[in-house]
Amino acid sequence: MAKLVFGMNQSLDGYVDHDGMPTGPALFRHWIEHVRDLTGSVYGRGMYEVMRYWDEDRPEWSAEHREFAAAWRRQPKWVVSRSLKSVGPNATLVGDDFEAVIRRLKAELAGEIAVSGPDLARSLTDLGLIDEYRLYFHPFVLGRGKPFFAGPRPPLRLVTSDLIGEDVIRLTYVPA
Repeated sequence: MAKLVFGMNQSLDGYVDHDGMPTGPALFRHWIEHVRDLTGSVYGRGMYEVMRYWDEDRPEWSAEHREFAAAWRRQPKWVVSRSLKSVGPNATLVGDDFEAVIRRLKAELAGEIAVSGPDLARSLTDLGLIDEYRLYFHPFVLGRGKPFFAGPRPPLRLVTSDLIGEDVIRLTYVPA
């Protein structure tokens, strides 16, 4: 049985913003290894559109960027959206009955499936489908943006904390 994991970078005040927080070398290496080890990812429309950046090589990329892109392209992706009409390579569009699709993925696959996007995570939390939450805190206060928890925070129990690089702490929680 697969485990659904929702994890994202966020500010100390709880906002997710990919443009507002730099990713240092240690954290970027962490994300490369994380993506490489995933069984797949489930995306909300907004996060999928952000991540489509990795679909095409860019001349300014470093070797690490190319490595991340290759790992991201290899993994299967399921995109939950009612507004998108199509998705890119190695991705499957999931429409209205996303609950049944996610339950089937959890039952049929093994390993970790990443959940990407706070709104999608809220829907999956409401359905009791997320097995683990990973909050990557950066030493920034943004004061705006999309909150990590798009709705009320579910009851959680801390299971571990890890320092990643010099200034990012990852807190890992499971539903209480």
